[in-house]
Amino acid sequence: MPLRHNAADQAATDRTFQVDLRGLVDLLSHHLYSSPRVYLRELLQNAVDALTARHAIEPRGDFGIRLYADGTTVRVEDDGVGLTEADVHTFLATIGRSSKRAEQVAEQRANFIGQFGIGLLSCFLVADEIHVVSRSARTPDAPAVEWRGRGDGSYTVRTLPASARPRPGTTVTLTPRADAGEWTRPVQVHALARHFGSLLRHPVTFDDGSGGTSVPVNPEPAPWSRTYPTPGARSRALAAYGEEVFGFTPLDTIELDLPAVGLKGIACVLPEAVPAGRRHGHRVHVKGMLLSEQAEEILPEWAFFVRCVVDAESLRPTASREALYEDDTLAAVRDALAERLRAWIARAAASDPELLNRFLQAHHLAVKSLAVHDDEILRMLLPWLPFETTDGHCTLDEFARTHRTVLVTSSVEEFRQVAAIASAAGLGVVNGGYTYDRQLVHRLPEIRPEVSVADLDPATLTAHLDPVDRETELAAAAYLAQARDALAVFDCDVALRTFQPASAPALLVDSREARHERTRSQLAREQEGGLWGDILGALRQEAPRAQLILNQLNPLVRTAVTIDEPELARTSAEALYGQAAMLSRRPLRPAESSLINRSFLDLLAHALRKDS
Repeated sequence: MPLRHNAADQAATDRTFQVDLRGLVDLLSHHLYSSPRVYLRELLQNAVDALTARHAIEPRGDFGIRLYADGTTVRVEDDGVGLTEADVHTFLATIGRSSKRAEQVAEQRANFIGQFGIGLLSCFLVADEIHVVSRSARTPDAPAVEWRGRGDGSYTVRTLPASARPRPGTTVTLTPRADAGEWTRPVQVHALARHFGSLLRHPVTFDDGSGGTSVPVNPEPAPWSRTYPTPGARSRALAAYGEEVFGFTPLDTIELDLPAVGLKGIACVLPEAVPAGRRHGHRVHVKGMLLSEQAEEILPEWAFFVRCVVDAESLRPTASREALYEDDTLAAVRDALAERLRAWIARAAASDPELLNRFLQAHHLAVKSLAVHDDEILRMLLPWLPFETTDGHCTLDEFARTHRTVLVTSSVEEFRQVAAIASAAGLGVVNGGYTYDRQLVHRLPEIRPEVSVADLDPATLTAHLDPVDRETELAAAAYLAQARDALAVFDCDVALRTFQPASAPALLVDSREARHERTRSQLAREQEGGLWGDILGALRQEAPRAQLILNQLNPLVRTAVTIDEPELARTSAEALYGQAAMLSRRPLRPAESSLINRSFLDLLAHALRKDS
């Protein structure tokens, strides 16, 4: 059925959006661009794109860009393709349209840096008026065209005689506002030009208006594009450049070269460890123009041990031209650069053990995160990675030579709780509580098939503790009964064993999973009969109990088990439990903290009464 239109619909007319240019400039300054300093980058970018277009019609031309800043004006002049009067109306006076989008030029967009046609508006961040004089190189004897744009949204265009600009190209002149001096002083303009344009392929010069000679902004090509007498000289030059850019001496430099996207650069290996998960930004240039100093997306998350400076041809900038657009090309570049880093690690492992050791000392956590998911790196580097074990800090390869059965804890607190006793019992235990360590230890048999790996079970440890003789057990029975009664509130059993070191009076065997299960069981009991009680009851298992294992070899314990006074026996058991809980270095529950304080005060009171 055809749609019916009422009279109001038929009378509707098209209207044009009204643009408040001042509001648009404010939007740019606060939300699109990170700082007013980008005005110079946009002017340089427009000039570079104009030169690129000029070279397309005059490949052998000798063209460049000239900057002037004398404190009262800022001027950027280029020998680029220039503009006709029609171009001026189309590209300078229409917000959102770009010469790179127009007809035949749009097909060559890949040759240009910019794509959004809004860059010239950034000049309004520092000036109220933009003055442009341009002459087209496409039309012989073309006149010069003058365009003046103002911050209120108005502009004027007029044709000038050819003598107003003898050669093709464009000159953009800004008269800075008083509040923009921070960004338009000669020394700052020169610094910004160096910052953004040091790797540009076209010659750029700067003149401060003092009457001296112009100085080059980019006197040398990128260091990876230069020739050097020896490979050693090249390595030193790249390291020196990395130090100049990032402010640290690299542990090593890795050359990056991806011809498919025209990317070249270096990755500088940080000489010191960085916190896990902290990602440094990378310095990314597009066709020589600095795009970003904080481009995290160029490398995968695990590669936080390097900082990169690269120059690429085919990466796509975002609208602000201060970050990279996430697309298939960027994803492919990220994967390819990750492969270059893996290859560097492989070369170091194969041919430079000293470099590899220094690298692993600083960045073992980054390598562990990679090895968890990368079988090649796992096979290559797992024998080299350091772990905390009952034999001290060593590699798994060294540890496996003396321990055919490797036990791994699930937490740091569990390892610290059992390390000394497990070592004395001859057990080989690895601390699996650190990030990635437990996963990696379990993959050790893939490298060493003769080694078996298992999670540390409390029963495994207690099975290696020697029982006391029957006579000693019977003599201590009364004390152990008092101790079990005192510690029942913590679901803790008490046993008497002998183990080394003799200086340890007690060992508290209690896993995190067991504590969680007991907490859940207690909650189920408290919720008996309700909906949550039914749910938790269905999940309830026999809650594993903690075990306080007293060491008969310890003089204090031998004295304690002879106590026949019930209250003192209970207090001493609580004190032994509290001391063992603190040595486990796990967080204490409020009831345990209270017990430690109470048992200390009770023992002190007993000692004072005895002395009196």
